[in-house]
Order: sequence, then structure tokens, then C-alpha cells
Amino acid sequence: MKRIRQLGFLRVALIPEGADEAERGRIMHLFRNRAELKKAYGSVQDELQRMRDRIKQQEGATARVQEMLQALEERLSAPVTGYPSMVFYQLRHLWVTGRKLLEQFLNELVAQQEERERRQFLAEYNRQQFSRRQAVETEFLMAQQTAAGAREEASGFERALAALHRPWHYFRRRAARQNLQAATLKSMLAEQELESSRSTRESVAAEPVPEFPGLSIEARRLINLATIGYGQVLCDRLERTGLLESAREASARREPPAESYGDRAACETLMADIQRASLLLQQRTTLQQEIRDQVELFKTRARYRASSDTLPTPESLAVAENGRGSRVLLEDSWEIYRLLLR
Repeated sequence: MKRIRQLGFLRVALIPEGADEAERGRIMHLFRNRAELKKAYGSVQDELQRMRDRIKQQEGATARVQEMLQALEERLSAPVTGYPSMVFYQLRHLWVTGRKLLEQFLNELVAQQEERERRQFLAEYNRQQFSRRQAVETEFLMAQQTAAGAREEASGFERALAALHRPWHYFRRRAARQNLQAATLKSMLAEQELESSRSTRESVAAEPVPEFPGLSIEARRLINLATIGYGQVLCDRLERTGLLESAREASARREPPAESYGDRAACETLMADIQRASLLLQQRTTLQQEIRDQVELFKTRARYRASSDTLPTPESLAVAENGRGSRVLLEDSWEIYRLLLR
């Protein structure tokens, strides 16, 4: 063992100094790689644990959905609970139909208004840009003329000074040199002004078209009022069928209520009423005029908490006047708050 250790010391002693530095560098590089690998391994372990947690959550959600489907199958398989369940889901679908109509209406209004305001924005930008370019071009032409005049004036003094080469022209040459210096300085200043005007003209010409900032506050307010008005029209139509509260209550539940909607005959009658109510919601014959009347009424009542707000206060629209108040916002009918523009 002692001889082996001695051989080891001998090996260390025989290693050149440069090789020892290279060996230490290689060892440090290995240690750095080891630390990076440990860090990467820890990150992978954390990500693996997060994925396992997500799988457990997904498995729990899947199990709950399967339980709901199994309970739904059991309800639908029994005549006593099957028809009430169909009534319940048709009422939910009736409410969803109204909400989809509102969403489609709002998207159409937003698309139309955005196109209109985008055209106006570009037209105004082009008008301002045309005025700016005209002003910059005028300044550039004036600077060009001034620089040309200053150069010509300096050239004239140079020619005059060159002609004064006789000995008796001494005093005139001195005055001519002074004039030439002043004209040269003036020409240099004019050239600087010309270069500045040229840079300004190029920068204005290279300016990109700004992005459309989006709908104005006035437009968003008007779209919101029209959407609320459409929501009130749908509520009025559904109320005439007597299904407004039933559809609202069904939309707030995830499963059919314990109380029944009646026997098979009553459920069939109710389902027929639901079909007629769905057609009534989608009727568009007098829709535009009904919405226009609601918006005109809302314009006189709507109050906003701040000048930057786009949603009116629910209480301002709910004030009844000859029975024409709207509680759509106050009751969040059709989940309208999720649709309105902020």
C-alpha cells in the first residue's frame, strides 16, 4: 500500500504544471455540469408532480361527470322522472338560446361599429398626415431655396475675391474676405437647416400607420344599451309565454329539481310551449323597432358612475316609468354581464 501511494505521489510530481491546470479546469467543468443536471432533474421532478396532481384532478372531474351521466340515465329510464328531466333540460336550452341570440347580436354590432370607426380613424389620420406632409414639404422647399441662395452668394464673393489680385486691391481684398467669411457661415447654417428639413421629411414619410385604438367609450355605451334593450325584448317575449321564471330557475341549476313538472301529459304540453317560446325568441319581424324603442328610453335614464364607465348603473335602468323599467342588469338576466363591453 505504501508503494502504491508513493507511485501516486510520483505520478502527481511528474504531471507538468500546464497539464495540472487543464485537469483542474476539466474537474470544475464536470462539477458545473453536475450542478446543472441536478437543477434540471429537480425541475423535471416538480413538473412530474404537477402533472400527477393534474391527472388526479382530471380523474376526479371525470368520475363526477360519470356519476352525473349515470344519474341522468337513471332519471331518463324511468317514465316518472324521464319527462320532467326532458322538460328541465329543454328549459335550460331555452335560456341558452336567448343568451346565444344576445351574444350574436352584440358581436354583429361590435363588428359593424369597429369597421365604421376604423375607417373614420384612418380617414382622420390620412387627413392629418397629408397636412403634416404638406407643411414639411413646404419647409423643405424653403430651406432648399435658402441654401441655394446662400451658396450662390458665397460663390459670388469667392469670384469677387479672386478678381482682386492686384497690389492696390489690398483693402478691397480684406473687405471681400470678411464678406466671404460671413457668406460661408450663412451658407453652412442654411445647409444644416436643409439637412434638418430633409430628415424631418423622411421621418414623416416613414411613419407607420398607427393601430386602431378600439371602440370609443360612446360606441361601447351605445352597444351595451342596445344589447340590454335586446335582453329586455327577449324577457318580455318569454314572459308572455309564462316560461321566464321557469327557464331562469332551470339555468341556475345543474340537475333537475326534486319537484316534478307534472305527469307525462303536463310535461308534453310544457315541452310544446317551450318549442313555441323558442321560435318566439328567434322572431325578427319587429325586432329592430323594439330594440330601438328600448335604446331611446335607456338614453334618457342611463347613469354612469364615472366618465370612463361603459356600463350604466342597474338602478338607473330599473326605474319604472309606465311599467317600462328594465331589470335585465339588476337581475343579470341571460348572464348579460359576461357579454357587455367594458
